[in-house]
Order: sequence, then C-alpha cells, then structure tokens
Amino acid sequence: MRLNRDFLRLVAAALLLVSASAAAEAEGSSIETLRLGFQKYGTLIVLKAEGSLERRLKDKGIAVTWAEFQGGVKVLEALRVGAIDFGTTGDAPPVIAQAQGAPFVYVAVEPPAPHGEALVVRADSPFQTVSDLKGKRIATSRGGNAHYLSLQSLAAAGLSGKDVTWSWLFPADARPALESGAVDAWGVWDPFLAGAQKGGQLRVLADGATAGVANHQFFLASRDLADKHPEIVAIILDELAKIDQRALQDPTLIVAAVADATGIDREALDVAIRRMGFGVKPLTAEIVDSQQKLADAFLKEGIIDNPITVQDNVAGASR
Repeated sequence: MRLNRDFLRLVAAALLLVSASAAAEAEGSSIETLRLGFQKYGTLIVLKAEGSLERRLKDKGIAVTWAEFQGGVKVLEALRVGAIDFGTTGDAPPVIAQAQGAPFVYVAVEPPAPHGEALVVRADSPFQTVSDLKGKRIATSRGGNAHYLSLQSLAAAGLSGKDVTWSWLFPADARPALESGAVDAWGVWDPFLAGAQKGGQLRVLADGATAGVANHQFFLASRDLADKHPEIVAIILDELAKIDQRALQDPTLIVAAVADATGIDREALDVAIRRMGFGVKPLTAEIVDSQQKLADAFLKEGIIDNPITVQDNVAGASR
C-alpha cells in the first residue's frame, strides 16, 4: 500500500496548493453531506456496498449519500449542475462536460482496459469489417466512451461519423435494437459488453485495443470539493485504493460485491472485471495527451462546439 499512500499524500498536497488562493474564503466552511455518483460497475459501487467511506467520515460529522446513474454522461451532468460532489466515468464524458463549462477536476485514474469496450454486430451479420458499416446504423450512447471508440474505429477504416447513421441508445434499448435488426452495430462497454457476449450471439468488429482507445476510468471531483476539502478527496481515493489492492489479489471478491449490489450475471461480471485495470494513480502527461486527442476528435466531429485544454481541469493545474 506504500505507493498508493504516497500518491494520496501528493494528491492532497496538490489540491491544497490549488486551494491556497481561496483559503480565506474557505476558512470556516464545512461540508455536512458528501454526495457521490456511481454506476453499476467498477470500484465505486463496491465502496458504497462496503460502507467504509461512511465509517471514515462519521467522526467528522459528514454524511454520505449515493446516486446511481446509467452512464458517465449522466454522472457529468450531475457534476455540472452541482447535484453530486464526486463521481467516476470513462474517457469521453469529461471532455463534453468541460466544453460545457462544468466545474470539475480529474483527481485520479485507473489503468486502461482497452478490451472493455467494443463495436459489435450480430454473430450472423454479413458485416465482417468496420468498413462494411458505411451507410449503416450504429447504436451507442452519445458522448460516451463507446461513441469515441466507434468514431476511432471508423477513422481507422477510412470513414467518419458522417458515413453512418447514429441511434443514441443506452444499453437497455441498444441490445434489443441490435438483436431485432433495427440497428446494424452497437458501440458498447462492460459489463453490458460481457453480458451481451455471453452465449456467442455477438461478434466483435473492433475494440479499444484495435482502435487505439485506452478506456480509462477517471475519478472526478467538483471544483468546490477539491478546492475546499482536499482531505475528503484524499480519503475517498484512499478507500478506493484499498479496494483496488484486494482486486489485484483476487478479482472474484469484486465480482461478488458488484453482483450482490447490482444483480448482474456473475459469469458476465467475471469476464468484465478481469478486463478492468486496478490501481488508483495520478494522471500522467500521456493520459492527459490521450484525453486531449479525444477532445480534438470530438471538436472535429461537432460533438463539442469549442476547443478545450484538458490540462486546465486536472487537479493541481494552475488557473
């Protein structure tokens, strides 16, 4: 745990430096309730199930509330309007949120999981390569990780987002649309990908590894929380780091915890969890560059209307 604890001290120190200019205003401020946004996947839902964060913050007089979201786009919308203080999401939603002026910062990241998202077709589909999808219909969540994966997969095949028709659907609607033939392909992420792959009814045309998409999980905090309460951010990351350490030693513990909390099929979860990366770390220059590449691609495709500098929203960046 030494490396994780050293990192957490560095995160706290960086956040404190950012908040120094607001120290006078923040002095005497307090937080009574910490609001976290989670999805039915990853380590944040395990943290919720175990209750260790509540125990850590009880002595500080801080209550913890949790809000569930179907995707990262919704998590960032909640951060943007001030409905939550902390959440987790993949690569793409923070880019859209930053372009919309959302007051958040990246505080940590998990290792990449490139096989955890894919562009899939039915097993009996006539489409054998991504280039075959020209003029066809792709279902995915607009502005989500799988949207970016789909765009990069198309680009690698010499196509653009304008060469296909998009159906903006969440997994609950996208899977039956693909199975019924209403759409031709589906950009999807774990654990929905693993669940849909079970039984061999789908075929992968491209995934993060073939499309050059890292598929990170980011932890994000509101600027207000990061500026005024960096010690709370450090506590959250510390608890997540403990879960990650256990996951590295025995992924089945995470499978059981997520299955119990969500009701998702354990066999599918086992596949999905083993494709995840574990180990809370700070953002490196390489990761920031990867996010900037994503932002530039979204600008080119018209998904965001104005250019952004990702580094501006990284914890510890001067502004």
